[in-house]
Amino acid sequence: MAKVKKQKGLLTVLLALAANLGIALAKTVAALITGSASMAAEAGHSYVDSINEVFLLTALRRSERPADSRHPFGHGTERYFWSLLVAVCIFGMGALFAFIQGIGALLGKGAEEASPLIGYVVLAISAVLEFISWRQAFRETRQHARERDQGFLEFLRTTDDPTAKSVLFEDSAALLGIAFAALGLLTHQLTGSAVGDGIASLLIGLMLSLVAFLLGRTNRELLVGRQARPEVLEGMRRMLTNAPEVEELVDLLTMNVGTDQVLVCARLDFDDSLGAADVERACARLDGELHEAYHEVYEVFLEPVPRDDSGLRERVLARYGRQIADETA
Repeated sequence: MAKVKKQKGLLTVLLALAANLGIALAKTVAALITGSASMAAEAGHSYVDSINEVFLLTALRRSERPADSRHPFGHGTERYFWSLLVAVCIFGMGALFAFIQGIGALLGKGAEEASPLIGYVVLAISAVLEFISWRQAFRETRQHARERDQGFLEFLRTTDDPTAKSVLFEDSAALLGIAFAALGLLTHQLTGSAVGDGIASLLIGLMLSLVAFLLGRTNRELLVGRQARPEVLEGMRRMLTNAPEVEELVDLLTMNVGTDQVLVCARLDFDDSLGAADVERACARLDGELHEAYHEVYEVFLEPVPRDDSGLRERVLARYGRQIADETA
């Protein structure tokens, strides 16, 4: 299953890269011919998207490297780092370039518009190519949501895979940007004024800024260390609590260390009548059951502890608050 997901993710990124390169070149030619600021902004947008696909391909390749002595939990978080660079690139290059084009047009520094028909044709072709890429990203994202029994929007909000999400957001922004550019061309053609074209460029810049913010926020949370999905966390809690050898689940810590890779650390108060060998066998069995029940479980650490340890309770209290701490007392 994981291999199929990786192949689908790679296909999504490669399709987006091929589409963006062709679209960027076509938009550049159209921008030079028409003199449209919004078309130039969209050309810059497509070049930025092409660079971003290279970042995402790098993320896919580097995050799949196996664990080693310096990185015992693997390189899964590399995907978050390169995806964060995508967000930075979208704003630092795409959005700012669109703002510059829009302000220049409003100040009357742009060239006179000519041959708008060429611009319309290029935008129409670009829309078709972008829609093909968007459809692939949408299908992949929807399939992942179904596999997790989540709604589409809920999956986008909670997913730990920023790759397909980045492509989906980029392609959605590209389709919307094409619509803005077409409106800019049309208003310039009808009114003879570059104001509408400049406003369209500014709208493209604002849209890219929003996309950069949303992607940046997602990758910030993942890089800082986000816990497992609530349903997975609750399932693990039930499984450990209901184990016959366990008297009390004292603490449960989880953290994403990569896409579909969750680190699990649990402190358990075992039945005092158990011997050391019994506890060891129980830990080994619970480790296997967690891996079998949840494919995203990467490593499991189980620590036997007394539930009435005051120092441990204070640490749990500091992390979660009094209600949960009281429950573990």
